[in-house]
Amino acid sequence: MNYSTLFETIKGYVENDFPSTTWTDAAETGTVTFTSTEQINTFIRQAEQRIYNSVQLPVFRKNVTGNCTTGNKYLNVPSDWKATFSLSVIDPVTNAQTYLLNKDVEFIRSCYPDPDTTGTPEYYAIFNDVTFILGPTPDADYNSELHYFYYPQSIVDSANGQSWLGNNFDQVLLYGSLLEAYVFMKGEADVIASYQKRYDEGMTLLLQLGEGKNRQDMYRTLQARYPVR
Repeated sequence: MNYSTLFETIKGYVENDFPSTTWTDAAETGTVTFTSTEQINTFIRQAEQRIYNSVQLPVFRKNVTGNCTTGNKYLNVPSDWKATFSLSVIDPVTNAQTYLLNKDVEFIRSCYPDPDTTGTPEYYAIFNDVTFILGPTPDADYNSELHYFYYPQSIVDSANGQSWLGNNFDQVLLYGSLLEAYVFMKGEADVIASYQKRYDEGMTLLLQLGEGKNRQDMYRTLQARYPVR
């Protein structure tokens, strides 16, 4: 299901074109218009974010390399970083890869109170939303490798109107969006319950893929088998 189909399907299911609304902003400096397209795009984005945070899938993972510089205990994180799966540094001489342990900032400050104490980093902590702090301070220019969770591009912003969810699990994306739209409309409770049921059914299948099938291989784990009656 591409963006255009999703957009029109949402309007068709809830029988609402979501006409534009206008209001005066808080500073009373002018009016703000929330168009029909903006409303529906908001429903879709909210549904996507709910899905992203409810299941682990390879498509929500990204891997990037960076550089830890000598004497600098801070390491910038990518702008789309949401959470870390792993962080490692690579020795510039031996190419040995060392995975860092995640700790609190206070732990690193206590263990390495003097930022001039240098060595191969062993720990990292989330210093703020754009920076990690390393301990100890790097004693050389190390390459770094960060494996992290991020939000893929929304189907709303896709140049070709497609996304992994739209192409592979459109049921979840559709009913998640319908839930957001119908709650906005203050719709009937039984209809919301019906949408929720279909959304939950789709999420069950998505969880089986992301946190079941994607976490095993058939060499070590037998395929699911059901008795023949």
